Amino acid sequence: MKVLGIDPGTAACGYGVVDESGGRVRRLDSGCWKTTPRDRPEIRLKVIFDNVVELVVEHQPDAVALEESFVGADARIALFVGQARGAVLVAAASVGVECTEYAPAHVKQTVCGYGRADKGQVQRMVRAILSLDTEPATSHEADALAVAICHALASPLARLVV
Repeated sequence: MKVLGIDPGTAACGYGVVDESGGRVRRLDSGCWKTTPRDRPEIRLKVIFDNVVELVVEHQPDAVALEESFVGADARIALFVGQARGAVLVAAASVGVECTEYAPAHVKQTVCGYGRADKGQVQRMVRAILSLDTEPATSHEADALAVAICHALASPLARLVV
């Protein structure tokens, strides 16, 4: 199973493509798109939309997995993350790929064994699971790979009920 994982955000949007076969997961591609606050919101969202479509066309994933929004103290940030999530969902739908969303705690539990793991723990575990030479460059890239791993390793039944 090939999965495109997304850690949505308008300033920084992480992505990671993994391939699972026989219980082993390997990284095919990953990184982080950045936009500037000087750009109009619709331009920033189009960058995310276009990049998701491009990755789906290039890698032909079986699914797109993304983190659900975490609503912290700043409602404005939650709104921007929600807009980025919308751009990802519409991009995936436009090219016919199903999306699944996971709560951040579920992703951390799956990847780290602890639902409250910190960003450093997630980066280290992603490196270990994928046998990478170095940790992912940003926490956004690590989170995107983590959500892709979470979906790739989920049982088929679990994927239906998430």
